[in-house]
Amino acid sequence: MTTAPAEVGGGVFAYEAPPGRVVFGVGALDRLADELAGLGARRVLLVASKRVADELADRLGDRHAATFSDVVQHVPVEVAERARQLAREVDADTLVAVGGGSAMGLAKAVALDLGLPVVAVPTTYAGSELTAIYGLSRDGRKQTGRDPRVLPKVVLYDPALTVSLPPEVAGPSGMNALAHCVEAFYGPGANPISSALASEGIRALAAGLPRAVERPDDLEGRTRALHGAWLAAAALAVAGTGIHHQICHVLGGAFGLDHGGMNAVLLPHTVSFVTPAVPAAMARVAAGLGAADAASGCFRLARRVGAPASLAGLGLAGSDLDRAAELCAGHVGGRPRPARVEELRALLGAAHAGRPPGEATPTP
Repeated sequence: MTTAPAEVGGGVFAYEAPPGRVVFGVGALDRLADELAGLGARRVLLVASKRVADELADRLGDRHAATFSDVVQHVPVEVAERARQLAREVDADTLVAVGGGSAMGLAKAVALDLGLPVVAVPTTYAGSELTAIYGLSRDGRKQTGRDPRVLPKVVLYDPALTVSLPPEVAGPSGMNALAHCVEAFYGPGANPISSALASEGIRALAAGLPRAVERPDDLEGRTRALHGAWLAAAALAVAGTGIHHQICHVLGGAFGLDHGGMNAVLLPHTVSFVTPAVPAAMARVAAGLGAADAASGCFRLARRVGAPASLAGLGLAGSDLDRAAELCAGHVGGRPRPARVEELRALLGAAHAGRPPGEATPTP
């Protein structure tokens, strides 16, 4: 059984915060021109969905060279290559990514190949804007990696941009941020600092996310939720990921499932699975959620924010569960505990049915 660093007291640890600049608060987007000037940007490729592209293009003014709006989840390699080609054609020297994790991931794919600086303007709680982690999908498989070239130079967190985020997106996106906090306690780079960031991030998300979903115009709630997402991303950037996100990446690549929805559905079950390996860390998760235990706390928060309840609801067929478990077994590491195919099958079966974590699987 692998013990995560956060469970160990008194040892030596290393903490290396990723370089980058963050501007946070209502009105942060108004700083975009100044931040681009500071980077010496002259020709900007805007990576954003059609819904927000026009407004942002106006803000870029003469710096706007082109917009790439074909933003797709899990960043298929063919989409990434089209975006790279456009960047070359317009001689872009900077990327501005606006949106959720898909927009950030696409900008990172371009930066990975062309070495262009990225300015990130997140409008969801996904968290990839603060990390050097990237992912690309090819032939039903999502491959992730780390490279300093993809780490955004500047991140503008403006809570006002999340007000238009519909509850059905805000809830799952916030659960993705929560999963980043959870894994910061046992990821490969976990340490007391990432754990402290994660603890505060959990508290902020537990307080802000329900308000953001239940009262979309509540700017204070939106600010609290986005603050939690920032802390979650900062913790993720240092600690990395473990079994939970490894499963999500496998299922996303193989079956095209929504990433935020998968996080909401799977998190209670992955937390239940890892708790015996890292009980003290999961006790801190429970405390941040104000719950008796971490798994049930994650499950109840997901229900409160209206996130998807089951893998079946996300479109995964029951007939695919055996294959899904085998695929996960081939790509899931031993952190914070190893998982056999039969254990993964039981975990996925419970998540597929939408049962509360720990509930016994019915006998066929």
